Amino acid sequence: MGKVLFVVLLTAATGVGGLALGGCLAALLKRHSHRGTALLLSFTGGLMLCVVSLDMVPEAAEAAKGMLWLVPLFLVIGFAVTWLLNCWIDKSAHHEVEGDPHHCACGRHDLHTAGIVLAAAVALHNVPVGMAVGATVAVKGICWAAALAAVTIGLHNLPEGMSIAVPLIHDGSRTVSAIAVAALSGVPTVVGALAGYFVGGRTSAALAGAMALAGGAMLYVVFFELLPEAADQWRSKWTILTTVVGFALGVALVLGLEH
Repeated sequence: MGKVLFVVLLTAATGVGGLALGGCLAALLKRHSHRGTALLLSFTGGLMLCVVSLDMVPEAAEAAKGMLWLVPLFLVIGFAVTWLLNCWIDKSAHHEVEGDPHHCACGRHDLHTAGIVLAAAVALHNVPVGMAVGATVAVKGICWAAALAAVTIGLHNLPEGMSIAVPLIHDGSRTVSAIAVAALSGVPTVVGALAGYFVGGRTSAALAGAMALAGGAMLYVVFFELLPEAADQWRSKWTILTTVVGFALGVALVLGLEH
C-alpha cells in the first residue's frame, strides 16, 4: 500500500502540480502583447518538439523491441486522433463557416480552442508517461529512478501548463479557470501511473504504442496549433529563433537528466 501511495503522491505533485505551476507562471507573465504570446507559444512548441523527438519516440522504440513498426504506426494514429478531436471541439464550439453550418474547418482556430485542444493532448500524453513511473516503482520499488522520471515529467509540464493557460488567458478566460484547466490535464498522469504499477511493465508493446500515440498527438499540437498561432500573433524571425531556443533547452534538459 505504501508503494501505491508513493506513486499517487509523486505523480500528482509532478503531473497536476507541474501543470498548475506552469499555469501560474503564465498568469504572472500575462500581458496584452501579441509579441509576448507569439514568443511564448513558439518557445513551447520548440521544447515540445524536442521532448517528442529525443524522449518519447526513443522510449517508445526501446519498449517496442522487435516490433519497431508500432512506433511510426501509432505516431500517425495519435496525429489522426488529435485531428479528429480538434474537429469535434471545433464543432462543439460552433466554429462553423458562415453560410455552411455542416462544414467543419479542422485547422487553426482561436486561442481558446487551441488551449482546450492542447489540454486534451497533454492529458493524453500524461497517461503513458505516468505509466512509465508506475512501472518503474513496480519493478524497482521506491527508488531514485522513479523520482527522477517524475521530476522529468514535472519539468516537461511547466511549459505545457504555460502553453495551455496562455492562450486561454489571452482569449479572455479567468485566470483561475485557465490554471484549473492546466491542472486537470495532469490528472491522467496519476491514472496512468496506477495502471503502470499494476501492469508492472509486463506489456512493453502496449507501453510503446501509448508513448508513440501521445507523441503523434503532441506533434499535431506543435505543427497545427502552437507554431501557426505564434505566426499569426507576430510574423517575425524572432519567433523562429525562439522555437530553436526552446528546442535547445529541451535538449539540455533531456540529456542532462539522462546523465
